[in-house]
Amino acid sequence: MDTIRDITIKRTDSDNPDFRLLVSELDRYLAIRNGEMNDFFASFNKVDQIKHVVLAYENNTVVGCGAMKEYAPDSMEIKRMFVPLEQRGKGIASAVLKELESWAKELEYRKCILETGNDMKEAIALYQKCKYSVIPNYGQYASVADSVCFEKRIER
Repeated sequence: MDTIRDITIKRTDSDNPDFRLLVSELDRYLAIRNGEMNDFFASFNKVDQIKHVVLAYENNTVVGCGAMKEYAPDSMEIKRMFVPLEQRGKGIASAVLKELESWAKELEYRKCILETGNDMKEAIALYQKCKYSVIPNYGQYASVADSVCFEKRIER
């Protein structure tokens, strides 16, 4: 575990109960935000096969999460980024994302990619602040007008 200010970062996997707890909260949040499109997006957000999860803790309470899975031999896809509303503004998401990027680099991937909704203003601002660039929508999101995709090179 690494500590950033009062936030402790932990690497784990998708079997972690704290991760499952936050993902359940994330899924409820996204069901409201995504409306009719939620079933489509949910089908690409299963966590049972995710081996790389980062959790953030404050005073032994889980306050944020993020995960990644291989998308291509040189790319990890960032998934399941979430910080509960009452915990936002503390740098938690940035710390989680930075740890995911470091882990991907250690595993010798060259870039991280991700997708978010074009109305997810907070998420878009986070990714731009963390130096992600908008790319053409990829894979299952290629024809989804409400998606925006990002990429960041993490080569050594």
